[in-house]
Amino acid sequence: MPADRAVPGSGVARRAVIQVEGGVAVPAQDLLAEEVPVAIHYNGEPFAVMMASPGDLDDFAYGFSLTEAGVAPGGILAVATQQLLEGIRLDIRTREPLPADTASASRRSLPGRSGCGICGNRLLEDVLKQPGPVREGGAVDAAALDAALAGLSQWQPLNAATGAIHAAAWSRIDGSLVMVREDVGRHNALDKLIGAMRREGVDAKAGFAVVTSRASYEMATKAALAGIPLLAAISAPTALAVDLAQRCGLTLAGFVRPGRHVIYSHAWRLKRGSEA
Repeated sequence: MPADRAVPGSGVARRAVIQVEGGVAVPAQDLLAEEVPVAIHYNGEPFAVMMASPGDLDDFAYGFSLTEAGVAPGGILAVATQQLLEGIRLDIRTREPLPADTASASRRSLPGRSGCGICGNRLLEDVLKQPGPVREGGAVDAAALDAALAGLSQWQPLNAATGAIHAAAWSRIDGSLVMVREDVGRHNALDKLIGAMRREGVDAKAGFAVVTSRASYEMATKAALAGIPLLAAISAPTALAVDLAQRCGLTLAGFVRPGRHVIYSHAWRLKRGSEA
């Protein structure tokens, strides 16, 4: 297993099931993905509750703080994790108060589901964000995209055990994977990856991200906010994600398969076969 990932000690639960095959039913044990409420507090004030996998929560705190709370790089002083009967609480202490447009806890007082990055927002202006321009990033060869995709399954121990976990991966320009984060929610996985990149000082311009999900508007927004120049998704993007990517300079690729992908925006960062 890659050195970046430890053997998972959480995130997987065992449950008794009845397995039916060929008309024969037998008792068995199944491994399931854990999904727990994670309450996020800033400077003692509640901000959001997200359903997430219980691993890599420090990374999640850093990534979520950038993409959802507008906390600038270097703005986090400390993160404390508290295990409660009801779930997990993340207490995040910031150098400065939260930006005025995100400070009100009532704006995200509803719980966020694991499959949704915007659940809990009450106002339209809180949902549709416009990231700054993504101007840099080197050109990526199609073979590098294939290499990153081919190696991804080896970095997903939770999904290998349960079959129910998304992943977000960071790759160098040459297609060699650097880090992967897993979560039951695709948005959470990307937040964890972005947080890990921030904590380890990874230059977002020096590679690209691959996600095992569709490229929704929220996923494109998070990538752009983190300065990631290229987001490659195994599934399709949405029309709104493509529109946002066009506006902010993000290269967006979908339906990434061995030897095949579709480029939806800023194609100059992805070399086509005839250019390789």
